[in-house]
Amino acid sequence: MKDDAWQGTALPQTEAPLIPSPLYPVQHPLLDVHGVRLWCKRDDLIHPTLSGNKWRKLKYHLLQAKREGKHHLLSFGGAYSNHIHALAAAGHRAGLRTTGIIRGEADSVSNSTLRAASEWGMTLQFVDRQSYRRRQDSEWLAQFETQHTLIVPEGGSSPLAIPGVAELVAEVPFSPDLWVLPCASGGTLAGLVAGKREAEQILAIAVLKGGAFIHDEVCRLHPPAASTPGWRIALDHHDGGYARFSREMWQWVQAFGAQTGLPLEPIYSGKAIWGLFRELAAGHIPRGSEIVFIHTGGLQGLAGLREQGRL
Repeated sequence: MKDDAWQGTALPQTEAPLIPSPLYPVQHPLLDVHGVRLWCKRDDLIHPTLSGNKWRKLKYHLLQAKREGKHHLLSFGGAYSNHIHALAAAGHRAGLRTTGIIRGEADSVSNSTLRAASEWGMTLQFVDRQSYRRRQDSEWLAQFETQHTLIVPEGGSSPLAIPGVAELVAEVPFSPDLWVLPCASGGTLAGLVAGKREAEQILAIAVLKGGAFIHDEVCRLHPPAASTPGWRIALDHHDGGYARFSREMWQWVQAFGAQTGLPLEPIYSGKAIWGLFRELAAGHIPRGSEIVFIHTGGLQGLAGLREQGRL
């Protein structure tokens, strides 16, 4: 692994990330109806294979591996995991060996996400759901720990994710009234809480059912969040649960994307923008608000949804 591959970005300079990511104004009739202004922070454009919050969350994990002399990254995810896809790409580009502990059966390797991860050199190890539930159990994790292995939590959500996400705030040249983002594992939300300016508010749209646990997870990852005002998690826009979505929601998202030019998917970014407009319709966001929506990427997942016949 060459040291010049790590200069500031944790990626080879031949594939340097687009930082700061673009900030685009969004025009849509519904925004006028609700009297708000909306910008989209296009983190999905950061990098072709390490886009969105994955680049930000993995950046300091990669730098930590270098500092500790570790050359193996191991993490966890489902068969269509954006995180597994990104970790494999990051390891390939940084000259690190990678292993993905995958929930499910080995025949999942035929899907586009895991096929790409395998082509980037990731070793895929499949475990049953009961075993996978122990991914935060130190006793179970001990079997994977070696001197040269850095274990990255599912979704890349660890304290090392916080500074990478927090850096996003300084890339926006004004102070919005409200930040909006999708959330699942809590790492991106924790980083934004850490980086936000005092008067700014955060609305996180939980994309999974039963997301009340995310609040405690944010506070675990970033303890000052427990006493930081101005952030909340909306729990009512999961549309059936994680990776589930209705035909009506997806049709709305597609229409919104066509009108605004934003590429969206129904698991994270699309569900979150849909949730934002439901919050607007419910009167939960004051008129006159200036809003920055963080597009956290995840577009590679569209291929998997098509393979499953869900789109």
